[in-house]
Formats: sequence, structure tokens, C-alpha cells
Amino acid sequence: MKKFTKENLYWVREPKRYSITDSVITIETEPNTDLWQRTYYGFSNDNAPVLQMKTARKYFSFTVKTSFNSSALFDQCGIAIYLDSDNWMKASIEYENEEYQRLGSVVTNNGYSDWATHDIPSSIREMWYRLSRRESDYYIETSLDGIHFKQMRSFHLFHGDGEISFGIYAASPVNHSFTAKFTEMKMEDCKWEAWSSEKTGFSQTKK
Repeated sequence: MKKFTKENLYWVREPKRYSITDSVITIETEPNTDLWQRTYYGFSNDNAPVLQMKTARKYFSFTVKTSFNSSALFDQCGIAIYLDSDNWMKASIEYENEEYQRLGSVVTNNGYSDWATHDIPSSIREMWYRLSRRESDYYIETSLDGIHFKQMRSFHLFHGDGEISFGIYAASPVNHSFTAKFTEMKMEDCKWEAWSSEKTGFSQTKK
């Protein structure tokens, strides 16, 4: 299985300041960068840097630890699948204020974004993410210690059934900049088990 290492990575919008080794990646965000498409607000933002690798593997899991010193509204860093400007996913912590920040995800299909979040303390400065793929269905988990993971969401990408690109990103939607650090990057066999009616006792006829 390919590793998430320097020789396999490429930029979508290369930032001015960053560092890449096989064990540590740092990105200094640039002001007024973000990913969002149309829903509710009406505008499109598509200028955040994303560092990705390509894969045609239908089943895998990717884990990464993020560390950050965000302090301005909506500062964010996390994982992403970026296929094109109208089809992508991001999961991250977005800074809100000194009391709380939002752990959440955005899935964009055919040019329209959703946004699902819940509030966590602003004192949290590290988060692990695990992205799993089963064909064109995907699953995101988060962890505070890199050992115990909790479900964030499952989702479908309409154009995510073939070769995809996935990786990490960082952005500062307002006039601010911070440093995001990514470590403990790991590719492995899919940790998201196939659904089984025998295990759950729940059955449903597929349409």
C-alpha cells in the first residue's frame, strides 16, 4: 500500500510557507482562505491549500494527528478529499472564541456544501482524524488520544467511486494566519467494517 509520504504528495494551491518531511508536515495558513460552495451564504470560496495523494484503492483508512495554535474566527486544519471545486469533503476544528470551537465536517456534492458541527472546548489543541473508504462511501472518526476513535459521520461522494485524491488542509477565512502541524500519518487496511444485518438484527431491502 502506498504511504502518505513526500514523494507521493502534490499540492492543490501550494502555500507560500510550509515544510514537508515523511514524519512532520507544517502549513502556515494564508489570510482569507477557505473551502465552501454556495449553500445558505450564496458565495463560493475555493482557495485553501490542500496537500494530497492519489489512490484507486476502494478500501483503506488514513489517520493523521493535527496540532494547531488557531486564535481567529474559523481558523481550521484537518483532513480533506478534494476531487474538484464542486466535489470535496473536509473535516476539522474551526476556532470560534476563547470558550469553544466547532468540531465538524463539510461535504460538497455537485457544487453545494453542507456543514455539521458540535461544540468542543477551545482548550483542545490536538485532534486525530481517521478517514475510511468503502468504494464511494466514506467514514470519518476523531480521537483525542489516537487510540479511542469516535464516529463523526458517514457520507457518500457522488463522484467518489473511482480514483480519488485525499490528504490534509489548513485555512484562515479571515485576515489571520496560524501554524498547523500534521504528524502520525498512516495508511492501512480499511478499519470501517462492512455493514451486516446479522450483527445488528436490522434488515432492509435495498432499492
